[in-house]
Amino acid sequence: MRTHDVVVVGGGPAGAAAAGDLVRGGADVLVLDRESFPRLKLCAGWITPEVVRELDMSPASYPHRFLTFEKLRVRVKGVPVKFGSVQHSIRRWEFDAWLLERSGAPVAQHMVREIRRDNGDFVVDDAFRCRYLVGAGGTNCPVYRTLFREGNPRRRELQMVALEHELPYDWTDPDCHLWFFEGGLPGYAWYVPKADGWLNLGIGGVAHRMKGDARSIRDHWTDFAKRIEAELAPGVELDPSGHSYYLRGAVDRVHEDRAFLVGDAAGLATRDMAEGIGPAIRSGRRAARSILGDEPFHLDDVTGTSIGHGIPSRLLDWALTRGVGRDGKSAAPAVDSLPAATLQ
Repeated sequence: MRTHDVVVVGGGPAGAAAAGDLVRGGADVLVLDRESFPRLKLCAGWITPEVVRELDMSPASYPHRFLTFEKLRVRVKGVPVKFGSVQHSIRRWEFDAWLLERSGAPVAQHMVREIRRDNGDFVVDDAFRCRYLVGAGGTNCPVYRTLFREGNPRRRELQMVALEHELPYDWTDPDCHLWFFEGGLPGYAWYVPKADGWLNLGIGGVAHRMKGDARSIRDHWTDFAKRIEAELAPGVELDPSGHSYYLRGAVDRVHEDRAFLVGDAAGLATRDMAEGIGPAIRSGRRAARSILGDEPFHLDDVTGTSIGHGIPSRLLDWALTRGVGRDGKSAAPAVDSLPAATLQ
């Protein structure tokens, strides 16, 4: 059995950020991930300037595709909205592998099946023992399932489902386009060009609000694909894949007995733009600081928004969540109690 100070379950941005700070702080760390890197990761691949600063990245020296947008082209129910902030795009296939390698932590390809406590330690599959355990395995993280789910169930009102496709395409429009709440979609669609002729196209919406609708996310995708081909990417051939994640809500328990939840495992996507990379990295680094400094772990300084706290952010938050607050309670009439939507 291998023994380490810390085992990080999940090598995505949250886990890699935590592992990097832990290694630099002198901890003996092992990262476990069920896949080898680089690996396919469904994500628009949009990163904010805050992420670049958080990681002390230099776009000029980043060794992979990196594209900067001087502005975003945003429409809300068909109405153009000014959004002048500089933003960036990367390919998750490249970015995640780069960040994990940069962490300096050893990585083992391993699918976690069982976690148990033993004499104050955590034992993973009778193969790995650690004093501290970081759950960074995304929405289906085994650390969440085993240690946190019963006392911290997720709010189905905050579950997002998404369909997307990233592909090589010789795009001609270099801007990032976002469409919010068009055609009855309780969410948004995106066109995100990447450097060197790559393109990510996708839609995402609040799952339970589509469950009671006559139109599924697949129906919304069909409309979106027609629009994209007509307006921005003629001749594009799309075959989308789906995934699910959660917007920031009341995360009552993210730390228990030296176990930590970070990133999508804790359900931290921003409530205005449904962005997950920034909160993942910040929460991972926060967990590392807590382990190294033996200080309380909390997510108070991990923001729940991508575009600040002004009126646009608050309006997008309200439109997506319908007032389901971070305390898990509704600030408006109660939402329908419906099963979560599937990706069918």
